[in-house]
Amino acid sequence: MKNPVMVASGTFGYGPEYAELVDLSQLGALVVKGIAWEPTRGNENPRTAETASGLLNAIGLPNPGAEGFVREYMPFLRQHDVPVIVNIWGRTVEEYVRVAEYFEGIEGVAALEVNVSCPNIKEGSAVFGTDLDLFRRVLDAVRSATALTLIPKLAPNVAAIADFAKAAEASGADALSLINSVPALAVDVETRRPKLANVTGGLTGPAIHPLAVKLVWDAARAVRIPVIGIGGIATPEDALEFLIVGAHAVAVGTASFTEPRTAVRVVEGIDDYLQRHNMASVQALVGTFQCN
Repeated sequence: MKNPVMVASGTFGYGPEYAELVDLSQLGALVVKGIAWEPTRGNENPRTAETASGLLNAIGLPNPGAEGFVREYMPFLRQHDVPVIVNIWGRTVEEYVRVAEYFEGIEGVAALEVNVSCPNIKEGSAVFGTDLDLFRRVLDAVRSATALTLIPKLAPNVAAIADFAKAAEASGADALSLINSVPALAVDVETRRPKLANVTGGLTGPAIHPLAVKLVWDAARAVRIPVIGIGGIATPEDALEFLIVGAHAVAVGTASFTEPRTAVRVVEGIDDYLQRHNMASVQALVGTFQCN
């Protein structure tokens, strides 16, 4: 990565959607929308609802499948000077493994981000990312299936994020990204029905930023591997908070919908901050939080 600013999975499509608005080579990395082994339609509409300082979504991870993604998008992505991180998911451990094995041999894939916020249909729909045993099982299996850089994306709705961070490190993860969206519900009071067809969804945007900063701080203190901070970044100051509490990189998500160049502006803002504070690199800033 030439800088510490990525774009988050699910908010930047697969790259071409933003290419006329953003110089992709200015990004630290591009994390593509989640990919499963088989093509997936996603949920019924309505799939998004605006909330105070946030966005609630239940898109349902629609995607062209692993082979479709490589056929349709990798030729385009290989033309750009930016690391490509593929977000992968599955409904069973075996599906995660199959996708990971497939991407092992694909030119231009720099890393895999493992979305563990999916229910395991073989385990009574327990969510991989909130059940520590399932979490370990899927990461151990994916780690055995690939030598690619492995980045589990942690769920926020757990009792102790440090336990999941430590488990990921023990399973051979190379880095962590957090947080994923926060489970939430919005109600139309006139109809007394949910605003989303899926009933519940994931909350993102500025509303979750302080929560994300706290969880990144907890995770970064628990492990030695790098942490990527995600959640409600709309300004350079938002990204700087993550770096100061211990993240080595950040990912811009929902803000790209309203201002596509947010990630580039964050890069510029971090550079300006480092110059103003006479810091030679981002590493000089990471983990400098003072709370005593």
